[in-house]
Amino acid sequence: MIKIPVNKHSGKLIQRLAFGFLALLLFTTCQGPGGIRIIKMGHGLGVTHPVHEAMVYMADKISEKSQGRMIVKVYPNQQLGTERELVELLQIGSLGMTKVSSATLESFAPAMQVLSMPYLFNDDEHREKVLKGSIGKKLLLESEEYWLRGLCYYDAGKRSFYSKTKPVDSPDDLKGLKIRVLESNMATNMIKSFGGSPTPISYGELYTALQQGIVDAAENNPPSLYTSRHYEVCKFYSINEHTAIPDVVVISTKVWDSLDEEEKKWIQEAADESAEYQYKLWAASVELSLKEMEKAGVRITYPDQTGFRQAVEVMYDNFKFSQPDLYAIIEEIRKAGENKELN
Repeated sequence: MIKIPVNKHSGKLIQRLAFGFLALLLFTTCQGPGGIRIIKMGHGLGVTHPVHEAMVYMADKISEKSQGRMIVKVYPNQQLGTERELVELLQIGSLGMTKVSSATLESFAPAMQVLSMPYLFNDDEHREKVLKGSIGKKLLLESEEYWLRGLCYYDAGKRSFYSKTKPVDSPDDLKGLKIRVLESNMATNMIKSFGGSPTPISYGELYTALQQGIVDAAENNPPSLYTSRHYEVCKFYSINEHTAIPDVVVISTKVWDSLDEEEKKWIQEAADESAEYQYKLWAASVELSLKEMEKAGVRITYPDQTGFRQAVEVMYDNFKFSQPDLYAIIEEIRKAGENKELN
């Protein structure tokens, strides 16, 4: 019996499942000339984004490790669909791999919600320890029940607010504003705790939505704000760093289960190596993005985080009683920040 996660997108997924049995023949991993295995990997970002560069690096590593017997073809810029659509294509095996925000995976792996909690990590060292340690590795496999296997995490930096009309110096500045958010309950609840009006919009449609006033502001990391050119519309960037939600490189279990042990090793090793490479690319990209946006006239400020941190404490209080099992993971993550030996 097929299991489908019960959420508001289930109807759409059922339609894609029906489509998938036909598309499967066209898009799943296939054998090319000479027995070469070809895997398609789609994502929604531009070719100058460090995530795309890391994916190309991973594809090159897989080709190298397999001596050309396995080829990963990378399709950027939503050529194969939006982030959620790509995840659904993975579920039916019509696509091999993708990159997805861990926030998007919340609908398929509820435990992933914890990584979207605002101000969860003390610093970069704390975050890296959690994601590379036992907690992070366990979370990567949480969505296998729904045919999605996490391979590694990519750095997606820290998300902050950018707006068209004024800087966001405190939560009060968000009251009455329509804020674009990820399709995530956690992101929605966070914006509500700040007093804003959360509005889910796909990343590819956001530029136009900002231009047309469908939303007044959004939140993201510096490289995404820069490479998307949203800074052409939004001239105020307030770096309050409310969340540090990682990206996840995901493979369809329908593809993964079709691989032999050697092929799985090629992919996992290449994914891990690409993650190390992507972290370095990301750090350089953040620095470059901020400099270029300042040159373009973007006003970049660093507001005091105290008011933002206080506003989201209610989220932790509610989580403790509504999701005690997941709150236990939050406590484990916090302990990892206190205990230098915990892994």
